Amino acid sequence: MTAKLNKTVFFISSGLILVLALFASIFPKIADAFFKHLQAVIVENGSWFYVLTVAIILITVAFLAFSKYGDIKLGPDHSTADYNNLSWFAMLFSAGMGIGLMFFGVAEPVMHFLNPPVGDGSTVEAARQAMRLTFFHWGLHAWAIYAIVAIILAFFSYRHNLPLTLRSALYPIIGDKIYGPIGHAVDIFAVIGTLFGVATSLGYGVLQVNTGLNYLWDIPVSTFSQVILILAITALATLSVTTGLDKGIKRLSEINLLLAVGLMLFILVAGPTVFLLQAYVQNLGSYASNILSSTFNLFAYEKTDWIGGWTILYWAWWISWSPFVGLFIARISRGRTIKEFTLGVLLVPTGFTLMWMTFFGNSAIHLILNEGFTQLGATVSNDVTLALFAFLEHFPFSAFTSVVATIMVIVFFVTSSDSGSMVIDMLCSNGHDDTPIWQRVYWAVGEGVIASILILAGGLAALQTMTIASALPFSIVLLVATYGLIKALRLDIAKKESLQYSTSFTNTTSNADDWDKRLNNLVNYPTEKNVHRFLEKVVQPALEDVAKVLQKNALDAEVNMSESKDKITLVVNLGEETNFGENKNFLYQVKNVSRSKPTFTYDESGESTEEDELYYCAIVYLIEGGQDYDIMGWDKESIRNDVVDQYEKHMHFMHLIN
Repeated sequence: MTAKLNKTVFFISSGLILVLALFASIFPKIADAFFKHLQAVIVENGSWFYVLTVAIILITVAFLAFSKYGDIKLGPDHSTADYNNLSWFAMLFSAGMGIGLMFFGVAEPVMHFLNPPVGDGSTVEAARQAMRLTFFHWGLHAWAIYAIVAIILAFFSYRHNLPLTLRSALYPIIGDKIYGPIGHAVDIFAVIGTLFGVATSLGYGVLQVNTGLNYLWDIPVSTFSQVILILAITALATLSVTTGLDKGIKRLSEINLLLAVGLMLFILVAGPTVFLLQAYVQNLGSYASNILSSTFNLFAYEKTDWIGGWTILYWAWWISWSPFVGLFIARISRGRTIKEFTLGVLLVPTGFTLMWMTFFGNSAIHLILNEGFTQLGATVSNDVTLALFAFLEHFPFSAFTSVVATIMVIVFFVTSSDSGSMVIDMLCSNGHDDTPIWQRVYWAVGEGVIASILILAGGLAALQTMTIASALPFSIVLLVATYGLIKALRLDIAKKESLQYSTSFTNTTSNADDWDKRLNNLVNYPTEKNVHRFLEKVVQPALEDVAKVLQKNALDAEVNMSESKDKITLVVNLGEETNFGENKNFLYQVKNVSRSKPTFTYDESGESTEEDELYYCAIVYLIEGGQDYDIMGWDKESIRNDVVDQYEKHMHFMHLIN
């Protein structure tokens, strides 16, 4: 069994994080200047590459949603979603964009309105352009980046049993070398990027929390206050991370989603309601109609530094965060089809995000443009951290809503730190999330300590710039991994088609004389004992007969009955895996599976009522998972023929891919 803690990744990551943090802390100006120069060079010479990369990713994710690959599950064929839709959406929202909405929901639209890339500011046209640009930065492109990373990781992990770590994205390219130095290097890169990404966001985020507390209760805006806040948030995140994903992150995400919906609806009702609803519809139309031109717009003919300061930095930031957010989304998305996953990840969070940006951003612009509150624009320009609180001053119950907003910011940071710690721990533990508590606490505390050190030394800006600059090499890896994913999906479809391939009708002919037995099976639902007896007396001898013939032909075949005698398996070892993680071995397994049986009785009113009873089946499983057909009641000859049919389909698939 694979050891949970990957000591190479754990210790090297810890050492490099310490070295980089000390460098940024001891020489903050040198580090900041170096990384800013590096970022400027990348933006100046590589902006076209960022734009092209994000465009390819968005097109690929949209293609996957509506192609034949959309029916493939991120897990075995019989798997179901681990979380209901509400919990899933809440965790997507909190991990992906939550804190950004609080920070930029008012600030970004106002800044674009005052200083648009083209044309004059503070005009009606500037307002339209501001919302179009805000939608562009926070819409489908950002979520497509997260989605492609999550699909790659979930597909290879849950469907092909590879580790749920970033190294698995390279399996189509380098095969088993992902378990060596290259794989370790990729996971170390992801650990460092995730920790510094969360730590720098935590550091900058406490500025907004500190501002909110200063607005509410005159708590001084100071380095000391910010360090205390980081320690408090880290303590809450540590408490949350010890409770696990299902209790900590899930519950906090659901609470924050409810608070976010409540605050957004309050702005809608208390603000210019009809105008906001009109603006939302118009903003969506403008976004949809301009998405193609916006995607490829580099302002090549209008010489401006605006794109480098906004769009390229956003694309780099989303890409640099994608290992963290993508792995987290993959972890919570097992059992969903690619179509369900892509549509859910692209449309639901995007729709909510754009609604938030409309209600807050358009309301702020409306206050400045139509009601003359120009001071709000000046406040946003001078201090972005004040934007949300200055905006809420113009609405009823501002003291209460500011408290709610501050709580939301804190909880968003707790969930970000919590989920970040879980992701880093998984990267250091070969994809396992059932690790000792000390490991999760180690990383949660580490994020807080690094953020505190950098705030005290003034090195936050340097590490944020370094994190964004790291997006360039990861973009190249991501494009290659996306190509590998498409090739692997094509093989998966080929396997599905091969399972439908059959040259005989043995099942129907061999059972023709046993129709009464099969009908009796359908009418009289088998008990658990019936199926156990069937596995032992009929299925096991049939599989052993097949194994003997295969062994006579020099094939390594064996039959194993589980200790509980509720599962029997025939395995034929056919050699190494294919280039894309496809297991060449043939597996034919029969499980004793319980299912609910609907029965109808009548109450005194004469209305039918349905209650569930259990009955038991002998379900066939292959490498791909459950095949949803029951062989209970078949005779040995029918079972032997079915095994041969499935083996023939498996060999047909092997022929297709060779």
